[in-house]
Amino acid sequence: MTPRTTAPTRTLPSRRTVLRGAVVAALATGAGASAATGASAGDLASGRWPTGFPLPDGFLPEGITIGGGPYAYMGSRANGAVLRTDLRTGRGRVLHRGTDGTAAIGLKIDRDGLLHVAGGAGGTAALIDSRTGALLERRRLTDPSGHFVNDVVLHGDRAWFTDSRDAVLYGVPRGRTGGEVRRLPLTGDWVQTPDVNNANGIVSAPHGRGLIVVSSTPGRLYHVDPESGHATELTLIGAEDVANGDGLVRVGRTLYVVQNRLNLIAVFELDGHHTATLRRTITDPRFDVPTTAARWRDRLYLVNARFTSPQLPDTAFDAVAVPA
Repeated sequence: MTPRTTAPTRTLPSRRTVLRGAVVAALATGAGASAATGASAGDLASGRWPTGFPLPDGFLPEGITIGGGPYAYMGSRANGAVLRTDLRTGRGRVLHRGTDGTAAIGLKIDRDGLLHVAGGAGGTAALIDSRTGALLERRRLTDPSGHFVNDVVLHGDRAWFTDSRDAVLYGVPRGRTGGEVRRLPLTGDWVQTPDVNNANGIVSAPHGRGLIVVSSTPGRLYHVDPESGHATELTLIGAEDVANGDGLVRVGRTLYVVQNRLNLIAVFELDGHHTATLRRTITDPRFDVPTTAARWRDRLYLVNARFTSPQLPDTAFDAVAVPA
């Protein structure tokens, strides 16, 4: 199923020539600099919000989260920077400038305005103030070698992070008060395939009854008990697997699975008995290896990681919105 969308935006390199000067200034000066032209006055007057958002050249986006207001926060694999974009206008600014040698992979915003950020190959988790962009804390979850801290969900009193290269979740206490990080080995049905990305996207299960984790290779969904770490594989109906499964979004019993290199979103219905039934798929000509998604009202917002394109300082990137 292909939703109705605006015209494809894959003519990115040409328009980036115009935007590049503003983007370089944004990355150099940090918060307050514009990184997108946004919607026209006519769009805003008629109530039409933009469905495409140019990001800084070379930004290397991976994660996206949306809080209680219409603002999206997107993380960079290049240097851990975080971009804040107003969904009403499409205008963005660099909220957190990042640091060389760090990364912002998956991220989630808490009710108190704190951004929990997965640090990828650095083996860390960061806490960033979404109002000021200040780095409040960076915690080491594991040794960098042989690990990749990929995504995060807020569940109960902890932020739970996945590790794509190890069969473990990390539970970091929420808030500013510190506390001990909990290391939760995955057991039960969990299958850890060596030398590939396993645990990736993570969400809470319906009614707060545990966690749902996608294993990208070979493409399985698991229900995980956050107390014991026991994983139960979900039975898929209507789909053989969720290969290249990346970001997850859950709304009620509807689970959206972003399958990055397949350029689609699989939409499942969860039945409460460890079964997920495929109801439809969403694709769009503007998808270019989307990794993660976040929902605002009746839309899903996704970042295009463009893994099959050169990952260079002048490579163009964007985010897109599709009907949920």
